Amino acid sequence: MVKMIDKNHATNTTADNRDVNFSQVISKSLRVFFKDALWATLTNPRQAYFFLRTIRWQQKAAGSRSYWEKQGIHVPPIMIFSITNKCNLHCKGCFNQSIRKLTETELSEGKLRNILSEAKELGISFVVISGGEPLIRPEILDIIKDFPSIIFLVFTNGLLINEDMIKKIKKQRNFVPVISLEGNETETDGRRGANVYKRLQNIVKRLKDESIFWSVSLTLTNLNYSTITEENFIKNLVNLKCKLFFFVEYTPIQEGTEEWILNDEQRTALITARDKFRSKFPALFIAIPGDEEEIGGCLSAGRGFIHINTQGDVEPCPFAPYSDTNLRDSSLKEALQSTFLKNIRQNSEQLSEAEGGCALWVKREWVRSLLQKS
Repeated sequence: MVKMIDKNHATNTTADNRDVNFSQVISKSLRVFFKDALWATLTNPRQAYFFLRTIRWQQKAAGSRSYWEKQGIHVPPIMIFSITNKCNLHCKGCFNQSIRKLTETELSEGKLRNILSEAKELGISFVVISGGEPLIRPEILDIIKDFPSIIFLVFTNGLLINEDMIKKIKKQRNFVPVISLEGNETETDGRRGANVYKRLQNIVKRLKDESIFWSVSLTLTNLNYSTITEENFIKNLVNLKCKLFFFVEYTPIQEGTEEWILNDEQRTALITARDKFRSKFPALFIAIPGDEEEIGGCLSAGRGFIHINTQGDVEPCPFAPYSDTNLRDSSLKEALQSTFLKNIRQNSEQLSEAEGGCALWVKREWVRSLLQKS
């Protein structure tokens, strides 16, 4: 998942202790991640101090996960939480618009808080907030404020970040905006709409001016690969004080986009480029699914993370809309004991390779068959 993985821990184990050993690998990886984040923010003392405190909170959370592991409950350190399917854009090839339906039965603010409270008690210490466009629900900022020991990566198209929101984010250092780009102006506007790139340039400059720790999500396709992996493109973002880069391989959910996926040569070259950027720039660089493969394969189904959709279904991954448990009538602790999720974890070698990003989507028929057996 992150830089500087200790691969000696990622050895083959029996089904009985596989989850325990892999949990230790993930916990160690997160410690390395936050130490690297501390290093990347040394020029910003307040942010660096926050990450120093976060390392201590992460250690406490790891202890909670270890406790529950001994009770027979495997708790992943990461939770992906989709809080809305609504969005202010209609991007070409959007996976969420392809597999998720708009609904008026999204989880209430009170239920979001309850789920996060339970997640904190269980030791989940890293929450990815996604959508749709999560900032369509601005109350998420107030919710995040009440959980300072959890890091929230908020994946957003960025267009709803205004001055009032910037003032709040500046005070909430556990809120990390992760802004989606497709490359330069041609690539970004071509997929996201006219003038999106220029509007985002103004927003990220404000984030820079306010010394806010911000991140970028770069979805790589066969069309924009050369732009995104070009050193000057990365350098320009680093100069705007971007401190965390996600290189995400495109998954062809929408028909007609199959030719967008990276070829084998590009996948290999992406890892080389990632390593070069790590050595050259004061920032963190993560390749998905490349970093997962380096520590033992797909992290879904609770190996490293779970996904909660807008209606409270607990799913293996955002790309796998299958569930046997809903948090409206079940606790998170009960949901983590799902036979369905356990079956995926114990057969994770099935997800070791995939073309086009998400292995769970490629093997969705197999995933569906496990759900029917649960």
